[in-house]
Amino acid sequence: MYAVIKTGGKQYRVAAGEKIKVEQIAADVGQEIVIEQVLAVGNGAEIKIGTPLVSGAIVKATVLAHGLHDKVHIFKMRRRKHYQKRQGHRQQFTELLISSIAA
Repeated sequence: MYAVIKTGGKQYRVAAGEKIKVEQIAADVGQEIVIEQVLAVGNGAEIKIGTPLVSGAIVKATVLAHGLHDKVHIFKMRRRKHYQKRQGHRQQFTELLISSIAA
């Protein structure tokens, strides 16, 4: 059984027992959270698609850790203008363990 969830402006295909990294969620490590924005639920060849959400479907997950992704380097340059700008960014994430999917 799998589900397509929406969190942090992105969509993720998840199944029970998977670990995923999502945009940072304000929750403590070890806390169980409930994700109610479920867009689709599938079980084998059978799939239930919501309009836009599947009614009554929830995904339960446990917060494993918070952290920072790898650094992304931004470099801007204008040729012949003596302009160079360097910048870096590390996006925060929350690692989740999907415990169950209920449809």
